[in-house]
Amino acid sequence: MHVVVTGALVENDAVLLVHRRPTKRAYPDVWDLPGGQVEAGESELQALAREMHEELGVHIVAESASRLGVLHAGSGEDALHVGVWQIGDWVGSPTNRASDEHDDIAWVGINELDGLPLVHGVLAAMVHSLPEFECAHRHSDATDRNQDDRGTKTDCRACAGTASSSIRWD
Repeated sequence: MHVVVTGALVENDAVLLVHRRPTKRAYPDVWDLPGGQVEAGESELQALAREMHEELGVHIVAESASRLGVLHAGSGEDALHVGVWQIGDWVGSPTNRASDEHDDIAWVGINELDGLPLVHGVLAAMVHSLPEFECAHRHSDATDRNQDDRGTKTDCRACAGTASSSIRWD
């Protein structure tokens, strides 16, 4: 199983996305939230802080991060567990410091998400669920309670009508 974290940085009604290079083995040529593998001995929050610095050059304010939920895809050795976090505050201006992984980064408005090729079908629904992007047209009222690394209860919402049945959002 691959354990990964991603972070949603939101500013001026837009979320920061990274575009995965077309040459990447996993999920090529799609937009995604920045993040990466959780290394042995790391918590999700520690991995999130490391990945945001390595990929974007920003230092997250750990107290401002809240876990939105977990995305599950695949099975067996190829199983993927993605912890999705909202990052409320960070220091620095995001730049593409991982040009070997991403060929572009962009601030994307909430209304632009549906027209982009995204790494997972539920990514747009997850971003729509952020407090900054409260929508009148929610895809689902499903709410799951999860705990983040600090033991804090956090809400996560998911789109129950995703196109792929191989992806599960907890």
